[in-house]
Amino acid sequence: MSDTRRTLLDALAAGPVSGPDLADRLGVSRAAVWKHVEALRDEGFGVESAGDGYVVTDVPEYGGPAIEYGLDADYDVEFHETLDSSNDRARDLAAEGASDVVVVAREQTASRGRKSREWSAPDGGVWLSLLVRPDEPPVYAPLYTLAMAVAVCDAGREAGVDAKIKWPNDVIVSEANDNPSGAKASDGVSGSEASGGSPAHAGDRSTDADAPDDRGYRKLCGILTEMEGEADRVSWLVIGPGVNVNLDPAELPEGATSVAAEAGPVERRVFVQRVLERFDELRGDLDAVLPAWRERADTLGRRVRVHTASGVIEGDAVDIEHPGTLVVSTDAGEKRVHAGDCEHLRPADDGR
Repeated sequence: MSDTRRTLLDALAAGPVSGPDLADRLGVSRAAVWKHVEALRDEGFGVESAGDGYVVTDVPEYGGPAIEYGLDADYDVEFHETLDSSNDRARDLAAEGASDVVVVAREQTASRGRKSREWSAPDGGVWLSLLVRPDEPPVYAPLYTLAMAVAVCDAGREAGVDAKIKWPNDVIVSEANDNPSGAKASDGVSGSEASGGSPAHAGDRSTDADAPDDRGYRKLCGILTEMEGEADRVSWLVIGPGVNVNLDPAELPEGATSVAAEAGPVERRVFVQRVLERFDELRGDLDAVLPAWRERADTLGRRVRVHTASGVIEGDAVDIEHPGTLVVSTDAGEKRVHAGDCEHLRPADDGR
């Protein structure tokens, strides 16, 4: 958003503010202030002129200015009613040199996940992609995806959902503590596979419509992260969570759920704000990411089967290590998994 729009929204969010005060803060005339206020009204804001100045009486349920209003994190928001892919748009912005931009789409028409899976992204969900340029080596990239999983999990919990995280970055609602069937869980990839100018995929925003419905959890969110960088530094990261928020359960594939289905509808602008603010906290303190992830993990303590490029690893998930490596205790000793497709089988202490 422009500096003028940012200043205007920040001033209005702080409480009643007079026209002359706004003119001084914005460095514009009283007439220009009126035009800016009218533009907000056109966006759906309720703005009244009271005795002590302008007062916001109503905020749109969704939209760019609505997300920016009261957002306690320094991100620009680019909002689209319809977009092919928010990740693709964020990649374009990265090529233009942008940073700290959130691309949000009310709906997406060409959504993609890992392995080029197609998935549905209708109005009612939260489909966003965050472009950042961390001053870190590529090995740190998975931490940002884990941080986003924690952020979505926390926003879901604030909304009343008993959200947890499945390794590495699916946000889920666990149906039981035991899943003896060994039903296949959704795909996930941890780590960064990029070198040079190649993108890396860490996670999957698809809702796994072909997965069985007895896998022991319902999927709320998947995350697709893409990276470009060199051997010693990240050029940019695009972290794209796709969250089923105000979607009717009848519109969802088997094995998926939504915030509305679990706890009732929420204001999407507030949900997005909470995700961005929590992510921003963790982004500023990467040492806090793994402990936060562990506290919200559904995978740790479970019997798992992980399909990796070099074979299948089965055992008890006992820990996660920097930068997102899953530690699995097997009959042959501890194995460390950097990337793979993880299935939840049964609790680790359930006996074999």
